[in-house]
Amino acid sequence: MEATQTALIVALPEAEDAVGQFRASLDRAAAWGVPAHVTVVYPFLPPEEITADVLAAVAETVRSVPCFDVSFARVQWFGDTVAWLAPEPDQPFRALTAALWQRFPQAPPYGGIFDDLVPHLTIGHDVPVEVLARAADAVSARLPVKAVVHAVRLIAGTPDAAWRTLCEFPLAP
Repeated sequence: MEATQTALIVALPEAEDAVGQFRASLDRAAAWGVPAHVTVVYPFLPPEEITADVLAAVAETVRSVPCFDVSFARVQWFGDTVAWLAPEPDQPFRALTAALWQRFPQAPPYGGIFDDLVPHLTIGHDVPVEVLARAADAVSARLPVKAVVHAVRLIAGTPDAAWRTLCEFPLAP
């Protein structure tokens, strides 16, 4: 199936041991092949608009943010429907999102429906709160997760099928 959407994410393989088994059943994106991640911009541009000039602009924009260390030490909630890990610090993720949104104003994060864009790594969503709470407790026991963020990944897929990596853009050293 041909991709209909793209996204810019920070993949966090270091988090898979803590969240992978829960994401597999509690986060639809995991079933589509999307790794544990923090979303930078979703949806990004339609696949047919991803040109060499767009790739160069993304690379230049991402390079404006230096590599950074991040820790995920606590589970938080959006209401009682989404359990997620909070990155500390979250400011570099916010800086990436802001820089890319400024460069590509036609691609507001989450379609522009949120006033505050909260960087997060989803554990699970839209299942009974008791199920999410058990997952959150189990993940909490495996924290903190520490990582070095050195790249943003462009991925493409459809809302209900496999996503794949198109390329990665390094942050500044």
